[in-house]
Amino acid sequence: MAKVKVQPGWLAGEKLDTVTKDSQYYSFKGIPYAEPPLGKLRFKAPQPPRPWEGVRSATEHGPKCPQMDILTNQIDLGNEDCLYLNVYTPEIKPPSPLAVMVFIHGGGYKSGSGNSDSYGPDFLVSQGVILVTLNYRLEVLGFLCLDTEEVPGNAGLKDQVAALRWVKANIANFGGDPNNITVFGESAGGVTAMLHVLSPLSRGLFNRAISMSGVPSCDWCTPFMQTQRSFILGKQLGLETDDPHVLLDFLQNQPVQSLLGTNPTVMSFEEIGDHLLKLYHFTPVTEKDFGQEHFLTVSPQEALKSGKINDVDVFIGHTNEEMLFGISLYEEFFIRDCNRHSELLVPRKLQMTCTPEQVLEIAKRIRNYYFNGKPLSVDSMREFVTYFNHSSFVFDIQRFISNLSKVGKSRRYLYSFSMESERNVFAKGGLKYGIRGASHIDDMMYLFSNSNLPLEKNTREHDLVKLACVVFTNFAKYGNPTPDSSLGVTWPLYEDITRPYVDIGDNLTYRNNPYPEAIKFWRSIYAYVGQEY
Repeated sequence: MAKVKVQPGWLAGEKLDTVTKDSQYYSFKGIPYAEPPLGKLRFKAPQPPRPWEGVRSATEHGPKCPQMDILTNQIDLGNEDCLYLNVYTPEIKPPSPLAVMVFIHGGGYKSGSGNSDSYGPDFLVSQGVILVTLNYRLEVLGFLCLDTEEVPGNAGLKDQVAALRWVKANIANFGGDPNNITVFGESAGGVTAMLHVLSPLSRGLFNRAISMSGVPSCDWCTPFMQTQRSFILGKQLGLETDDPHVLLDFLQNQPVQSLLGTNPTVMSFEEIGDHLLKLYHFTPVTEKDFGQEHFLTVSPQEALKSGKINDVDVFIGHTNEEMLFGISLYEEFFIRDCNRHSELLVPRKLQMTCTPEQVLEIAKRIRNYYFNGKPLSVDSMREFVTYFNHSSFVFDIQRFISNLSKVGKSRRYLYSFSMESERNVFAKGGLKYGIRGASHIDDMMYLFSNSNLPLEKNTREHDLVKLACVVFTNFAKYGNPTPDSSLGVTWPLYEDITRPYVDIGDNLTYRNNPYPEAIKFWRSIYAYVGQEY
């Protein structure tokens, strides 16, 4: 047993072996970082945690937040009392304070948790950092927006801010350095890491940020008519009202299961285009400013353009074949529907802002550029993966770092992730089409231990895991993925002329100017409709 004192009281954790049995770490799970958001606190910003008497056991995870799993479409009721975090440290009293990495899980703001079955700490703590993982409210519970002072939106992001405040105040007691905290995340978690870079509410709570496979302009996290969507949800559940206070009272009294996996579409195109890559109904929003603590009251694009950001070091990138995890969607959905309605190929954020004539013209250009104008079929799987790699991830991520590099004075680094091994479980759908690479989520298998994916020492996979973890923990420790020559490459600072980056594969490989033709094509699309790059 290991005891640590934090502001609300004493915790009793445990000392565990890593999965490879070559080191140990201290584990403290299920630590409450906010008051349970129950009853009249449902949908609202989190409140500080309550103190406890005696010594609280910290050997089990807190409950998952209620959710519908986006990969299985299964409901997990979890518990609304779910605002817990986990701290894993190699040493409680190290010779000098350790760098801290706070991980925000992905799942489209709709599912996921920080639990160790998916995000085990073994690989990262072995590199001498402290890892913190956390739960935050999801879907409507975390992202209902009524445009009122009580519920302006972004409660799930404010949960994360509460967790960061907790880490800042308490991590020294676990051996951590409160002045060397890195926020990092993948997919929706990567989007959120960049939102923390933009948010005034997060100022001073972290020193570095890593975005893996997600930025705020990605199609699958773009908000659309979020307040109206909330009233449509009320209508679906049996309430006709235009009063947000009446709606709030109604929704606060609904059983949690009625709020999960709902489909409150605003426009008919959302009904047809409702699938894993296009639409998440409850997402981060730009809040109205009611003079209270707010996460973001201007759009991410405006915040970035203004330069009023948290000027921290940033490490940003994506996998080389993001969309391999979506092959079954193509087989089941796109061949049928996109041949009939080609406008479904148009990014949702353009569908929401362009005229029908523009949308159809963009669809035509996409068909010609990626599919040579041919009907979509299983024979065009390679083209499909490339199209969605670019339209859902690559272009937005490249555009974000291009614009970020123009503001602030901190260091920015760009990467691509292309490791391949048996750990690439999400890429396996591409093998029957002869497509290999690192899919969306596959990079997580190299940074976190997973209960379904063992790792043996003295194997190629073990070497790859170590390389990936050294790169990411180097950035957390030093603000540079390659602070010395030990990895055989000097990581270049990003600049917008040669656009240098490093590919993380079997080795680290320096490269320039990624995806030039695709970037040129998508820039032409946005220029066609008069939108800035």
